[in-house]
Parts: sequence; C-alpha cells; structure tokens
Amino acid sequence: MAALNEIAFTKGHGTANDFIVFADLDGRRDLTADEVRYLCNRHEGIGGDGVLRIVRTHLVPEMANLAHSAEFFMDYRNADGSIAEMCGNGIRVFVRYLDAVGLITDPDVVIATRAGLRECRMNGDLSVTVDMGPAAALEAGTIPLVAIKDELWPAIGVFMPNPHAVTFVDDLAEVGSLEEAPAVLPPGLFPDGVNVEYVVGRGDNHLAMRVHERGVGETMSCGTGACAAAWAGAQRYPNVDLRAPEGVRVDVPGGTVLVHQLENGNLTLTGPAVLVARGTILLPQ
Repeated sequence: MAALNEIAFTKGHGTANDFIVFADLDGRRDLTADEVRYLCNRHEGIGGDGVLRIVRTHLVPEMANLAHSAEFFMDYRNADGSIAEMCGNGIRVFVRYLDAVGLITDPDVVIATRAGLRECRMNGDLSVTVDMGPAAALEAGTIPLVAIKDELWPAIGVFMPNPHAVTFVDDLAEVGSLEEAPAVLPPGLFPDGVNVEYVVGRGDNHLAMRVHERGVGETMSCGTGACAAAWAGAQRYPNVDLRAPEGVRVDVPGGTVLVHQLENGNLTLTGPAVLVARGTILLPQ
C-alpha cells in the first residue's frame, strides 16, 4: 500500500486575508507550486489566499545569513504558487501561530523574510504589530496608469517591498469587479506583477481601500497594501498624517488595520491575527 502524502496544517486570517500555516521546522518538506495551488483551492483543497511555511532559518541556504537574528523564516507563497517577498497580514498570523504553540515565549520576535528581517510584537489583545520597513517610491516622474473600466487613472507606485500601484478614487464601488487583474501601464513597469489598491479618504487619518493582489485576485485585505495606501494617502491628503500617535486607520473589506510611521521612517502595521482551525490534509500523490 502506498503511503499517504499527508501534512498537518493550521488555518488563520488577518482581517479576513486567510492563510494555510504549514510547520516544516526541520526543513524536510518544501511545497511545490502545484501543491500550493491545491491547498489554496477553495473547492478542492482547504482554501486560502496563500501558504505560510514555517522553517528554521538556518536550514534555508539563501536565508542562513539571517539565522543569527531570526530563528524562523516565513516562506510565503501566493495562492497561484508564486513566491512573494512579504505579506503583512500573513506575518501577523505567522507570529500568532508561533505564540499559540509555544515556539516563542517573548512578545517581541524577529522573523526572517525574503524582504529581510521584520521585528514583530504580540500585543495583549492578541493583535500583532510588525515593523514593515520603509516605503520606497517609484523613480521620480514615473506615474503608473491603472485601467478602471474604459478609463486610465493615475496611480502612485510604492514598494513595500511588494510592488503596489495605489489609485485614488471617489467611490470604491465604481471600481467594479476585481476578479481579473487590472491593466497597469506602461507595460513592463512592474515586471514581477503588481498589487493594485483603490483608495478613498474617509476623514482625518482615515482611509478605506479595495485591493487586487497579484497571483490571488481581490482579497479581503492586504497588509503591505494598507501600508502602501497609507503612505500614498499621506502624499495625497493634507489630513492624513502617518506620524499621528494613533496612526492612520485603513478600512479593508475584512476589517481595520493601523499604520504608523516611526522616527526612522519605517512603517508599522497593527492588526488582528486569528487562528480558526487545524487538521491534516492529503496532498495529491
């Protein structure tokens, strides 16, 4: 009898951006792109916007130089199996899992990611705060254009470090369906694809947004996108101040996160991290 191809998983979400957490602490069971797509399929697998593979940093050759600062590496994969640099909602779920199963005991922890080291803190209310690093603008004078229905709208290009095109609109409903990736011009501006945020101002230090994530589609939330939206919103609206003590509130379809700018220019992201289920799944042979 053939052995079953079985792995244990935990399901979690951050503002309804949902993930499959897979603990591979000893680095023995990487996932293929096909397996990631299977896991994230909402009809055939578990369903999720991505997979968070937990592995000890020193066991990942390309990340081993970070092992002295971070015990764990977040190997993040989009739902289509592609690799992403970082995930703001995902890293909160990642830290919440480490805390829940006793892999960390201190509220402060450093996580290795493909975007570098990220300092995180477990808060008393089980939310998580992440130092997301600085926002980086596209080259000065470069203005992406995002297609909304039959029109082209100017956007602000931001790397967080995932690429984002932040587009300000009057009404989030006017954007229409985000099932398909919107066209972003000029071609080749974002060779690895781009997340597109649609943002409206709601008042002092308050924004709302929808997002199409590359490799996924429209999601209920995007952590790096919320940071990009808040950073771009501070350029656009005089009543949006990233240095305000309470930060900038960003409403997403799945809830609310807070973005704040530190003295060193880094942005912090604070939001909920919820674990909802655990079990095992049989992967295709």
